[in-house]
Amino acid sequence: MSLTAAPVNPAVVPTSGNSWQVRHDSFNAIASQGGIDLLFLGDSITDGWNRQGKQIWAERYEPLKAANFGIGGDKTENVLWRLQNGNLDGIRPKVVVLLVGTNNIFRDTAPEIAEGVTAIVKEIRTRSPSTKVLLFGIFPRNQKPDEPVRAKITAVNNIIAKLEDGREVFFFDIGKKFLEPDGTLPKSIMGDSLHPNPVGYQIWADAMQGKLDELLK
Repeated sequence: MSLTAAPVNPAVVPTSGNSWQVRHDSFNAIASQGGIDLLFLGDSITDGWNRQGKQIWAERYEPLKAANFGIGGDKTENVLWRLQNGNLDGIRPKVVVLLVGTNNIFRDTAPEIAEGVTAIVKEIRTRSPSTKVLLFGIFPRNQKPDEPVRAKITAVNNIIAKLEDGREVFFFDIGKKFLEPDGTLPKSIMGDSLHPNPVGYQIWADAMQGKLDELLK
């Protein structure tokens, strides 16, 4: 009888990204200098604090010794690789704000994506046990509420919500704050139905401010 190996979930196999080594190395250089209390970690939506969310970042997060380690296009496995290859070396943030998984949506199943997010949370906790993780559910994407991608995002978020323990990991699903009452994702918040504009970043910032204040004490 032949034995067939179980399929490997690509969302949990640490993998370097495409053409972003310079960014990764720059993050390692920032980490090596220490002094980071608040770390934002994720993909292009996190990276967008450098552009569409720039003003809010300067007002709210720069005074809190914050750093932004978001890279556009990253999937869960890319963020996992970065953590295993220097992004946390030399720092022990009080809080990591983690948002990742939307770039896995069209390749992986909901349980696979959730497993990838779980692996990242565990990696953070292993490398920096004193760090609290503020884990965000994947933001809504695509304009219409009945598109299959919306249901898949909900499925992922329902799984990763169980990572909250009320002590080290805290889960926030703020997706409804971006939506109209009928579930439509307005262009006035996400022009491309994926990336927040300044209004969207304001919504995100306001939603997490109270919890950040609490965790950074």
